[in-house]
Order: sequence, then structure tokens, then C-alpha cells
Amino acid sequence: MTGRRRGFTLIELLVVMAIIATLLTIAVPRYFRSIQRYREAILKQDLATLRESIDKFYARAADKSIVVNSDDPEDNGVKDVKSGAEGMGENGVPFVAW
Repeated sequence: MTGRRRGFTLIELLVVMAIIATLLTIAVPRYFRSIQRYREAILKQDLATLRESIDKFYARAADKSIVVNSDDPEDNGVKDVKSGAEGMGENGVPFVAW
């Protein structure tokens, strides 16, 4: 029996590392493209939901909704939306306070 030790040679390790590197050069770009597609799909869905909400808001009668603008002079966006309907809710609170 010889005194040879069992183990991997440097050549074998380099070949395995080269194979792993080759596989990574194929897999990593596909992974980042799939992340980009996922982000684009989420953005598209968010925009569709926002547009649907805007359409629903404007589909109601103009006298039934009161737009409350932001108090900040630098922010000219919408702060809140209140009901312009007359009457009281079942809980005794006027619709205007909703």
C-alpha cells in the first residue's frame, strides 16, 4: 500500500470552479431580468389600480364629493375626500363628517 492521500487535485478544483462560474454567467443575468420583469408587472398593476380608483372617484356626481386640498402651500395635492351627501348615517353621524 502506498501512502497516497485521498483528495482533490488543484486541477480538479479549478475545473469545478470553472463549471460553476460558467453556470453563474448564464443564471445571474436571467435572475436580474426576472426581477426587472417582476418590478414592471407590479408597477403596471399599481398604475391600473390607481387609474381605476380615479375613475371611480370621478364617476360619482360632483356634488356628492368634496375634495380637501393639502394645507401645505408647497404640496398642491389632495389631502382628503369627504362626502357631500345630505343626511345622517345609521350611527347618527352626518355624511359630511365621513
